[in-house]
Amino acid sequence: MKDWKDNVYFILVEPKEAGNVGSAARAIKNMGFRNLCLVNPPSLTTGEARWFARNAHDVLDSAEIFATIKDAISDKSIVAGASRRTGRKRGIFVHADQGALRLFEIASANKVAILFGREDRGLYNEEIEECGFLMTIPSSKKQPSLNLAHAVLIIAYELSNAGHRTEVTPFPGLLNHKELSPLFERIEKTLTELGYIRQSDKNLRKKIIQNLKHFIGRAGLTDWELKMFHGICSKIKKKIRSGEES
Repeated sequence: MKDWKDNVYFILVEPKEAGNVGSAARAIKNMGFRNLCLVNPPSLTTGEARWFARNAHDVLDSAEIFATIKDAISDKSIVAGASRRTGRKRGIFVHADQGALRLFEIASANKVAILFGREDRGLYNEEIEECGFLMTIPSSKKQPSLNLAHAVLIIAYELSNAGHRTEVTPFPGLLNHKELSPLFERIEKTLTELGYIRQSDKNLRKKIIQNLKHFIGRAGLTDWELKMFHGICSKIKKKIRSGEES
């Protein structure tokens, strides 16, 4: 039986310091994980990353490198983000232990990912939109910002701890981000044809689709549910056309 930890992917988005990448690899292995993904990382040919990785060179050497976040998460069913900057426009926030429990439950049968932003600027708003929910680590108001590798270690610990505290219950197989993208496009088109979204109201259209992405991103969709949504869109389109012809 595949270990649920093999379905967990730690994605570092444009890390600046090779040492942080090495330290993150070590932190992941400390907690029994092995999947490290890097989006536009610095050069790892120097000794700094390997020095900080210590006995986690296998995790560092097997790290997958991607040009964009969309490429990195395309085969993942649920994506969470790690961020300390809250705000209504940045989505749903939960404490790290709560988010870890949710990811653990899903990882029994599906690939999940946690996005970690840049050391200096974190995750941008458009990158946050790819996340079903955001995980925050409570810290001192006097020094709220955590080192990247430290944040990775804490999230990895909470995930591992969730596995120790909770019995693994098989979770239904969920579709990945690449399979869901056409659905969001179709829903947007259907709502426009229905007149729910005016063609000129780009802000409302963006807000509705963004909230749908967050909602589905937290829960995930099975293949049957995807077909159901497509069926609903087809039925709506058929009704609209029959109304236009009558």
